Amino acid sequence: MTNTATPSLPGTNTRAAANRDLLAADTEMGPVTLLVGDLDLLTRYYVEGLALTVLSAEGDETVLGRGSRPLVVLRHDPSLPRGSRRDAGLFHTAILFEDAAALASAVASLARLAPQSFVGSSDHLVSEAFYFTDPEGNGIELYLDRPRDTWRWTDGQVAMDTIGLDPNAYLGEHLDTGRLATATTDPAVVGHVHLQVGDTTTARRFYVDTLGFEATFEMPSALFVSAGGYHHHMAMNTWNSAGAGPRVPALGLGVVDIVVPDAEEIGALTDRLRTRGWAFRDDGRTLEVEDPWRNLVRVVAAAR
Repeated sequence: MTNTATPSLPGTNTRAAANRDLLAADTEMGPVTLLVGDLDLLTRYYVEGLALTVLSAEGDETVLGRGSRPLVVLRHDPSLPRGSRRDAGLFHTAILFEDAAALASAVASLARLAPQSFVGSSDHLVSEAFYFTDPEGNGIELYLDRPRDTWRWTDGQVAMDTIGLDPNAYLGEHLDTGRLATATTDPAVVGHVHLQVGDTTTARRFYVDTLGFEATFEMPSALFVSAGGYHHHMAMNTWNSAGAGPRVPALGLGVVDIVVPDAEEIGALTDRLRTRGWAFRDDGRTLEVEDPWRNLVRVVAAAR
């Protein structure tokens, strides 16, 4: 499953391929690393609730995913304090499913394990989404995209909204109880990552003007960005965190991984960062850079 094929924004693939100021059209999101205080508790939540499997567990780090694809990395660091909801950091990790039955299965499984962690559901026009908060306060979105040919674009901006979505009605229509037993075999990817930031102007300068995403939807309090005409691979909002400064070490977001198609894309990003005077670490296939709020972004060339 991919979330970057057949883009709806006309011309984006051509421009992204030719413009070294843009991320490649087939850029995708990789796993999100969380710094956690209780590794056993968080592992149970994601494995028993979200039907992820343990792909590896070495020392203080556990990698969870579907199939062979990692989605969430839990890194144990109990020395860190809990952060404030008003700090910059993670708003949610959004996991994208292939069909409505797979989404309904994941929602039902997580709601059954930890019903108190369910916080809402919405129809966003481009997608249908269900929201949870894990035991350490990390946001999770479980969602399904609507067909791309139904997305509406105007002047490079995709139409999105927040409309009520009845979770019980959705499960009643789409839940196949047989899928609950085989949920770990349903493919899933990290579709997008949503951050809390101090202001969207600074976020735009970093994520659009420097990193190379394109803005797909903007409002004064939020910015949505993507590569290749997706509705968004990342978003940044100030709904809880307006005016927040750089993060101090705390539990929560550890690393946001972005996967580009090849090392040439790493080189192009290196050039952009160097031209703009941005500090980074680069070994040719992996580049690490902190955004203005010290959220660590790691850009990796896809394995071939």
